[in-house]
Amino acid sequence: MKKIVDKYDKRLIADLPRVLFPGKIQVVISEDEAARAVQYLMRQSLLGFDTETRPSFVRGKLNKVSLLQVCTEDVCFLFRLNQLGMPQCLIKLLEDRKITKVGLSLHDDLHSLNQRERFNAGTFIDLQNLAKEMGIQDMSLQKLYANIFGQKISKGQQLSNWDADNLNEAQKLYAATDAWACIQLYREMKRMQEEGFELEVKSEE
Repeated sequence: MKKIVDKYDKRLIADLPRVLFPGKIQVVISEDEAARAVQYLMRQSLLGFDTETRPSFVRGKLNKVSLLQVCTEDVCFLFRLNQLGMPQCLIKLLEDRKITKVGLSLHDDLHSLNQRERFNAGTFIDLQNLAKEMGIQDMSLQKLYANIFGQKISKGQQLSNWDADNLNEAQKLYAATDAWACIQLYREMKRMQEEGFELEVKSEE
């Protein structure tokens, strides 16, 4: 039976082995590319989901969401919304109710996407809700992954320029890993709920 804690010590993360998305990454910058990507994604039953926004270091100034990552087990599509906008095919995917799309802190992601183009969100599952059901207090992707898998997701690219003309390899891998990790967490957390797990309470110590 897997053992986890309700509150993971962030100091332990640095020494954990790093996990990276092992599959193929495709950057999408045109409507034709988006249409082909969505056609592939619409044949899946489970997708990982995340967004990235260029950070603003000016108080009160918020940038529009730059990137949408949608991932299967072995392929991650990086939709460059700052260049592509929100084509109708992408809205169709976001509104689809048959495909389960898994992310973390989805309220923020969906709100940001709605700032670009209004849509009615389809079937989405937020990992933070699963964590609460399991008694886990940590809500960040990095802490959840460390707690459940004993591996580290690096956040080194989080504050990089997501509006750059071309994303570098480190940015691509970071973005893909975050979306892919959501699939891994969802499957494992559901398995743990079904088969049982041991929760050690650290927050009271």
